[in-house]
Amino acid sequence: MNASRRGFGNVRLPEIASAETGDAAAAAPGEEGETLLALLHVLISGIALGCIYALVALGFVLIYKATEAVNFAQGELMMLGAFAGFALTQLLGVPFYLAMMIAVLLVAGLGVLIERIAIRPILGEPQFSVVMLTIGLGYVARGGVTMTPFLGADTYALPTPYKGEMLRFAGLALSVDQAVVIGATMALCAALYALFRYTKIGIAMQAASQNQLAAYYMGIPVRGLNALVWGLSAGVAAIAGLLLAPLTFVHVNMGLIGLKAFPAAVIGGFGSLPGAVIGGLVIGVVESLAGFFLPEGAKDIAAYVVVLLMLMIKPTGLFGDTQRKKV
Repeated sequence: MNASRRGFGNVRLPEIASAETGDAAAAAPGEEGETLLALLHVLISGIALGCIYALVALGFVLIYKATEAVNFAQGELMMLGAFAGFALTQLLGVPFYLAMMIAVLLVAGLGVLIERIAIRPILGEPQFSVVMLTIGLGYVARGGVTMTPFLGADTYALPTPYKGEMLRFAGLALSVDQAVVIGATMALCAALYALFRYTKIGIAMQAASQNQLAAYYMGIPVRGLNALVWGLSAGVAAIAGLLLAPLTFVHVNMGLIGLKAFPAAVIGGFGSLPGAVIGGLVIGVVESLAGFFLPEGAKDIAAYVVVLLMLMIKPTGLFGDTQRKKV
């Protein structure tokens, strides 16, 4: 498979029957069925990649709804989650599934710490200050990992118990890694929906996101909720990193995926959680199709072309209709 279909930007496609080298895209007219299977594989890869974008975009939206701040270190939190999972499993020998849970909790705790130490003191300052602070935090995270013994700037693989396994049905091959990404994203979205719909904490978060001052006067612990939202956002980012790592590699620059997850949040509507998921899927599918059918390099700009078109057609995003805040 050529370089335009591999690596951090594209999830590796499963083998298609005997077309392991990816020649199915150039199938002859009499091989429509094989070409259709190739297209389905591309779409599935795009959906799996879009799920990663969606999880990172969810972190953007969660923090924005709670504090009206944009966390440009969200991608680096994802990277830290992947490195935490790698260190626990490969360096410390912790069982895989236990290591994944510990990694998510560690990064979630780091998110709470960041909110308490770095973000809370500057809330109320111009948004530019928060943006620059989070960008700086991202550089600090990458530099810190690079200087960490036994990690550094090398590239690592995160093996999973189901690595290399395939699910096959009706001639379609789906890697278990991709199935886990899609299934975990659906489960996490369902859990977040239940949190905000049926729990007191979730309802309080929604109230605080509408009007923090009114929520404070109603006895809602706004500061504690803000810290909880940052922790939740960081935990979601860590899950995204742990899901992405088996598909690609663990390295310090994998957090740059946040630059593509941000357009996903914009496309869906920056204040909409469902919009973040839809936006992530749109970016993932468009990027995979561009990488498969268009010249090399097209996939790298596909996300930004889509977001520019969306801003021209519907600046508020797919689900970002302008609404009055409830008081």
